[in-house]
Amino acid sequence: MSYITNLKCKECGQEYPVAPLHVCETCFGPLEVGYDYAKIRAAISREKIESRPRNLWRYRELLPVDGEAEAGPHSGFTPLVHCKRLGAELGMKHLYVKDDTVNHPTLSYKDRVVSVAITKAREFGFTTVSCASTGNLATAVAAHAARAGLKCFIFMPEGVEAGKIVGSTIYGAQVITIRGNYDDVNRLCSEIADKYGWAFVNINLRPYYTEGAKTFGFEVAEQLGWKLPDHIVVPTAGGTILPKVAKAFKELKEVGLVKGPEFKIYSAQAAGSAPVIHALHKGVDLITPVKPDTIAKSIAIGNPADGYYVLRAVRESGGWGDSATDPEIIEAIKLLARTEGIFAEPAGGTTLAVALKLIKQGRIKPDETTVVSITGNGYKTLEAVAGAIERPFVIDARLGEFDALFERLGDGKRAAASA
Repeated sequence: MSYITNLKCKECGQEYPVAPLHVCETCFGPLEVGYDYAKIRAAISREKIESRPRNLWRYRELLPVDGEAEAGPHSGFTPLVHCKRLGAELGMKHLYVKDDTVNHPTLSYKDRVVSVAITKAREFGFTTVSCASTGNLATAVAAHAARAGLKCFIFMPEGVEAGKIVGSTIYGAQVITIRGNYDDVNRLCSEIADKYGWAFVNINLRPYYTEGAKTFGFEVAEQLGWKLPDHIVVPTAGGTILPKVAKAFKELKEVGLVKGPEFKIYSAQAAGSAPVIHALHKGVDLITPVKPDTIAKSIAIGNPADGYYVLRAVRESGGWGDSATDPEIIEAIKLLARTEGIFAEPAGGTTLAVALKLIKQGRIKPDETTVVSITGNGYKTLEAVAGAIERPFVIDARLGEFDALFERLGDGKRAAASA
């Protein structure tokens, strides 16, 4: 059973039927899915959710699908890790990482949004799916399309990490790289969507696609014992996930699944692609596009489609945001790996680096529950950190050579002293 009521313009309120639409004909504002929350409240409960399989579809009443979904049967419900070692270094008692580095099948949060988009594409009768992507979305669309038996075309800017190109073509998708940045790719894809009538998950299916990001927030609340965190730090690229996490928390309150104090949500961007943070710090609503220049390619979007809604969600919650330089991003990646054994891509390094700044600024207190959002796996972006790690030592297969190395490293002296 579907609880969707309509599509509704986020600006003027004009209502539209449930169809592959994404822009208001009256004011050109973005469309968003509307729900009958009264019916959902009567149909849903904590116990019902907890009895279901551990995937993103356990929250299906709050997702824009008509029936049982076939896409993403193993996606979602990733770990919420209590980071005790990292927290001890930072003086934080209740520090958590929401770890989508292990999301199935393509190791990023994009498996959530694509599961919903592919399900909706099949409901609407599309046979070809596509996307504009900086990498993670491409691999997710290619994988889920392959499982669904749909034709797939992927468009990416030239220069994305090699692993993300291989990780898309391996599924049989047609991959096209475009000379230019993500915004150039997105403009071209809008024209292709109009001409060929394909399902572009982040264009004509965008209202449904973005709803999948809510499951990140739903899981955080459930995994905290049906409580909202005091603070959650979320990366910002096109602006999809942050407003939807905020919406998820509000919906959980609306349908009676959580109670308690309000949350604060924070935006994290790479310094080389931080148009939302620039606007936030200036106290303005107008987001001035920038030309991205950062190792954090998965969030390198200079003209974010939903940037304004990121600003609004942050401000409504009383949160804030900041940016991180490439060296700060790399150091945060290494810190998380060293303390918690989690290897994040640069987007995750950005989020942690910004969280460190917020803690240092006193915006996040030591005893407050804080969630850092890690949305992609570092094994997909090895190039970003390859030059910042120690090279392995090379010795012959002789014990004496190892003894000499061990002594040179200082470990030999410490071992002898403790013997």
